[in-house]
Amino acid sequence: HEGPGAFVIANAWDAGSAALLETLGFKAIATTSAGLAFSLARPDGSNAVTRDEALANARTIVKATSLPVSADLEGGYGDAPKDCATTIAAAIGVGLVGGSIEDSTGDTAAPIYEMGLAVDRVRAAVEAARTSDVPFLLTARSENFLHGRPDIKDTIRRLQAFQDAGADVLFAPGL
Repeated sequence: HEGPGAFVIANAWDAGSAALLETLGFKAIATTSAGLAFSLARPDGSNAVTRDEALANARTIVKATSLPVSADLEGGYGDAPKDCATTIAAAIGVGLVGGSIEDSTGDTAAPIYEMGLAVDRVRAAVEAARTSDVPFLLTARSENFLHGRPDIKDTIRRLQAFQDAGADVLFAPGL
């Protein structure tokens, strides 16, 4: 985003809500993993929705609106950096122009990826985005505050490392 003022992006959970949000004047649409999970009568959280389900939903949203669409791609749908890269390539394939990867694991015993692996996952996602002919805005999320780790110094270190790995946008929900 380049322009005066704040950029507000609306969250759509399906094609109908995306079409409605476009009529309200929003300039872009984001998907919501929680909204999709809830629409499927599932709880929000890692592994509640599969990559295929999330991308199928994103495809219907992309087709329902003329606006650019960015997706909540949760943890990249796998632990390995290559999983994040695969997710980004598939996201571009369904017409998305942005997406987020978070550093939460879905494991309550160890809810946040170790720093090195978290950075490698973001770097792999960035590389997948940059090898595409489609401009893709990658958001890297540090989820410490959502998972019982209210450590602002670690959150800032993570966001800085994600920036160094090439992320376009940095986000720390729960602050």
